[in-house]
Amino acid sequence: MRSPRLAALELRRFARGRLPRAALVALLVLPLLYGALYLWSFWDPYGRLDRVPVALVDEDRGATADGKRITAGSDLTENLLKSETFDWHRVSAEQAREGVEDGTYYLSLTVPADFSRRIASSAGGSPETGALQVRTNDANNYIVGQISKTVFSEVRSAASAKASRSFLDKIFVSFSDIHGKTVQAAQGADRLTGGIGKAEKGSEDLADGLAEAKQGSGKLAKGLTKLDSGAGELRDGSRQVADGTQTLADRVNAVDGTVGPFIRDNEKTIGDSARLVADSAGTVRDNLATLVEHAPAADKGAHAAAEVLDGVYTRRCAQPAGPPDPACADLKKAKTAAADVAAVADDVDTLIADNSADLKKLDANLAALQKQARALADRSPHLSEDLTDAVKKVNELNAGAGKVAAGAKELHTGLGTAKSGADTLDKGVGKLKTGADDLQGGMYKLSDGSGKLAGGLHQGAGQIPDYGKKDRDRRTGVMSDPVQLASHDLHHAPNYGTGFAPYFIPLSLWVGAMVAYMLIPAMNRRALAAGAPPWRIALAGWLPVVAVGVLQTAALMAVLHWAIGLDMTRAGGTIAFLFLVAACFGAIVQWLNARFGPAGRILVLALLMLQLTSAGGTYPVQTSPGFFSTLHPFLPMSYVVDALRRLITGGGLGPVWTACAVLAGFTAAALALTALAARRRQVWTLDRLHPELSL
Repeated sequence: MRSPRLAALELRRFARGRLPRAALVALLVLPLLYGALYLWSFWDPYGRLDRVPVALVDEDRGATADGKRITAGSDLTENLLKSETFDWHRVSAEQAREGVEDGTYYLSLTVPADFSRRIASSAGGSPETGALQVRTNDANNYIVGQISKTVFSEVRSAASAKASRSFLDKIFVSFSDIHGKTVQAAQGADRLTGGIGKAEKGSEDLADGLAEAKQGSGKLAKGLTKLDSGAGELRDGSRQVADGTQTLADRVNAVDGTVGPFIRDNEKTIGDSARLVADSAGTVRDNLATLVEHAPAADKGAHAAAEVLDGVYTRRCAQPAGPPDPACADLKKAKTAAADVAAVADDVDTLIADNSADLKKLDANLAALQKQARALADRSPHLSEDLTDAVKKVNELNAGAGKVAAGAKELHTGLGTAKSGADTLDKGVGKLKTGADDLQGGMYKLSDGSGKLAGGLHQGAGQIPDYGKKDRDRRTGVMSDPVQLASHDLHHAPNYGTGFAPYFIPLSLWVGAMVAYMLIPAMNRRALAAGAPPWRIALAGWLPVVAVGVLQTAALMAVLHWAIGLDMTRAGGTIAFLFLVAACFGAIVQWLNARFGPAGRILVLALLMLQLTSAGGTYPVQTSPGFFSTLHPFLPMSYVVDALRRLITGGGLGPVWTACAVLAGFTAAALALTALAARRRQVWTLDRLHPELSL
């Protein structure tokens, strides 16, 4: 008998009575308990959070900032009550604490008393953050606590954004104020630059003038040094002159006291004596001229007379015969005297010749003496008057010399002081010049710096924004919440149930196959008894469950789509793929039951648990312990979940085709193993006749 006919006969058994029919109906409905009921209960929990009772406590006392009343806590409370995120219950702090403890409320949100004050502090010198207080109790429900973290994170972000808008608005207003002040500062810097430019020119002129003044003060100091030195010499010389004139005056006065009376009494005698001296000097000059004129001739005549006498003496007295002539002695004396006269005449002539200059000087002195003597003779009648006048003038000269000496001393002292002052002035002017040079350099730098300052302020004023109210609102909105999550869901699952459908649907089909083989034998008894080929026995036991699986799939997807609201991107592909899943799961469950008998049912359940924990149906498999991550690629449900996600919510079909190939492989392998088990079942052993355990 063929396998399809055997399968039909197996299914026909369910039409023979009410109980078999009820069993078939239960077999078809059972997957709905796992698939439809589970998904229905998880379908949209986030859409019903407004039914979750949550305590809301507002203890905020408000605050005042910049003359305005701030009630951030009340505003936040009103917004939360209007949002209906949860089933808010506005209660006291004590009621909230007790309600979270006994389960009346799943959690509580408390706005602290200083919430507004902390929010307002952002505009002050010591800004503080405002803290919302959330109290949860995992003993009530752990999931609600996790959901609340997400919800309250959004609440906190909204409250922070509102506080930030107020704070940032003040900042932008301050930017406008700073912009205006910077413009004013830039204009002032322009005026400052102009003034500094003039000051720089003035400092340059001052430096040039002080340079000239330094040269002049140096010359003045040098000149005063020379004057001081000259004044010192003048002081010393005038002192010496004063001392000399004093001595002269003392002597003149002494002479006047002794000689004055004599001169007054002997003026005539002095005059006569002076004339005598003048006449005598004239006579001497005349005789001196005659002596100079006649001395050579006299010398020559003296020598001639000496020679004559010497000749006479020789002729008369030189003969030895006769008695001595008494005249000869006189002649000898005369000869000797003539020789002496000739020698004297030689000396006089030599003296005159050798001292002609002295004789001329003597003549000049005699002439001067003659002139002065005549002048004295002429003034002799007035000598006493001249002496009195001379004494008076000498005394006046002495007094004047004393005054000159005193003045020279004062002049030297004054010039010394002036010299010290000039040196100090020169040093001071030098310091002023250095300072003026430094000032000029500093003014240049200041001018350059003020120009840069003005340029920087103008540039800064251009860069500092000046926002209007509309622009401020737009910018504060952006800056208070600068990072927006641009979430783009490529294939959006509209609700929680749609996201979990790829996980619960294969679960229900596995359970359906597991229950089906509780009612339908894994291997057809008639085929076994008839000795049919093992592959035909395997197919005869598999095809009825495949047919039941198809009906289960159709019933489950109809309820999910039309009753619960599951929308599938690829509905036809999903149904066809689930038929393959039902066939594969049926083959695997058949093999476990055929090979291991009653123990196979336990293995089926264990394999279901392993697949559920390693398929990644809830959390990514990477978040599971390593054991489950290792099992993930070796179990069929892993591929079924991935494929159903693409078929229900959309996406590439690569995982679908991979899953089809894997499921086909698992199906073929399971059928082959079932045929092998059928071959073994055709051989009876003692273990089969007396099994150790029977279920």
